Amino acid sequence: MADSEDITNLALRRNFFYPAAEIYSNAPSGFWEFGPSGEAMRRKLVEFWRKEFVQKEGFAEIFGSQILPEAVFKASGHLQNFNDPIAQCKKCKSLHRADQLIAEKISEIVPESLSIEELSKLIKKHEVQCPKCKGKDFTETKKFNMMMKVEIGATGESTCYLRPETCQSIFLDFARLYKTGRQQELPFGIAQAGNSFRNEISPRNTLLRAREFGQMEVEIFFNPSNANEFEKFKEVESTELPIMLSEKAGVQKITAKQACEKKIIGSRMIAYYLAKWQLFWEKIGIPKEKMRFRKLADDEKAFYAAEAFDFEVLTSLGWVELTACNNRTDYDLKGHEKESRKDLKVKEEGGKEAIIPHVFELSNGIDRSLWALLDLAFRKEKRGPEERIYLDLNPRIAPVFAGVFPLVKKDGLLEKALEVFEELESFGFDAEFDEKGSIGKRYARIDEIGCPFAITIDYDTLKDNTVTLRDRNSLGQKRIKAEKLPELLWKLQAGKLDFAGVGEK
Repeated sequence: MADSEDITNLALRRNFFYPAAEIYSNAPSGFWEFGPSGEAMRRKLVEFWRKEFVQKEGFAEIFGSQILPEAVFKASGHLQNFNDPIAQCKKCKSLHRADQLIAEKISEIVPESLSIEELSKLIKKHEVQCPKCKGKDFTETKKFNMMMKVEIGATGESTCYLRPETCQSIFLDFARLYKTGRQQELPFGIAQAGNSFRNEISPRNTLLRAREFGQMEVEIFFNPSNANEFEKFKEVESTELPIMLSEKAGVQKITAKQACEKKIIGSRMIAYYLAKWQLFWEKIGIPKEKMRFRKLADDEKAFYAAEAFDFEVLTSLGWVELTACNNRTDYDLKGHEKESRKDLKVKEEGGKEAIIPHVFELSNGIDRSLWALLDLAFRKEKRGPEERIYLDLNPRIAPVFAGVFPLVKKDGLLEKALEVFEELESFGFDAEFDEKGSIGKRYARIDEIGCPFAITIDYDTLKDNTVTLRDRNSLGQKRIKAEKLPELLWKLQAGKLDFAGVGEK
């Protein structure tokens, strides 16, 4: 298994991600940029989510503003409740999240419901050390609001904030989209992919705790009175879900139907979307044994959630949350209706009265998902005296799907390789052409970005129009007719064929 340093080194070396404004020594931490490899992988992840989840489920998609007025966050509760507890080391003056300091010391999750006074007592009780200077003397814990304020206008007369989550735009747009849509019926889903901003006290673990981060999420508006009358539930009722109710109980594998019958999941509608979410990540390549839904206790849930699950994957850093799966009830729409004094009730076709719908969300962190996928895909193996590193990425999200290499740059091989490369590009494949360095070094480069296949044009190509197709994982090679490449690669990319099933010539 990789460690976090392996992932960071690879990310920097192969331009997956790197610090923003890195040429400036005083650039703030917690901001990251994505190079060609990272942006390609990030884009493919979002596109696959859009295709497999948004479009297939019939959700609407928006692109909301990143800056919203203060009134929005007063209504949502973020002005009052979106706080982290901070404690300052008296010796080195560094600031830290109090709950994280305690959690790392005692190796347990610290409930969000604890007061700042209780956190201060726990820091003293467990003799928590400062991560920077090892000092044990901290100030009293206080609350710190994580939203980033923005003053709009030449005189700064309008106070706004960078959004701390993408969903508020969805709540603000819901009534408009519902009332102007083709069908006025619930459930009604709205999706969005974009960036959010949080003024994290101590950003850490690269993409896992950043101040700017991508989210892809869906907010599903539903009528709570018929959430168990959900026809599509039949599609997933036998799907086995790994659910953890507590650390002591561990993960139990239970079907979606059983989870509803035992009241572990609040409704069939919610169970359906949890199952679909798990199946989405299985298609991306996360092993079943490395994923779970952790049901949050009352003292762990966000202030707006009545029912909450964290979708987590097991990485080299332990279990990492990728997705917050929250039943937000009517909390947000009621808050915005009250603050804006606008009627946000809607009526279903054939319905007797207008209601404020409840909301179930799947809010996923794009960047932390990318990090987790890199971590799970990282492979390091000894081959004789040399060490080989590669990423075992699913072809759907690999930054490059196929490398095209001439064996040498002479005798017509370069021209033939360019011909093959251009044909693959015309079919829509993400291919990369490289003629520089030894063939071994070129293979090593694409292995490290997770490219699943390499196509080598050699002297035999000029004789019989065959190419060598190399598999990243097995290092196996097969001779293939060049004219068969597009169809063959399509089947490999779609998962309809694996390399073992590829016939030669």
